[in-house]
Amino acid sequence: MSAPSSREGADDFGAAVAAVVRAIPPGRVMTYGDVAAVLGSRASRAVGKVMAHEGADLPWWRVVRAGGLPPVRHEARALEHYRAEGTPLRPTRAVDDDAAWRLDMRRARWSPTADDRSD
Repeated sequence: MSAPSSREGADDFGAAVAAVVRAIPPGRVMTYGDVAAVLGSRASRAVGKVMAHEGADLPWWRVVRAGGLPPVRHEARALEHYRAEGTPLRPTRAVDDDAAWRLDMRRARWSPTADDRSD
């Protein structure tokens, strides 16, 4: 039997990312790094790449930047989802960016249990 090609590995990683993202409950979020860690990886940028290319059919707004900000250039659409789902937000002073809010990561961050991952 031959070793899987790098394309097959990328497809497997993409499918694994999608499975984790689909498992995130409404009103909760994970960072790109959190998703990677669940998969036993440190490749948060690879998670971002999967989300950029395949995330349209996923609850993409539930995967956020480590600082509690939504995906770049999707802030307004993400905020609509957060409000509809009751995702915890907190006001912030806009200093380095235009956002007047961030996700309250202490309350919104989700970590799957072993039971969640076996579904």
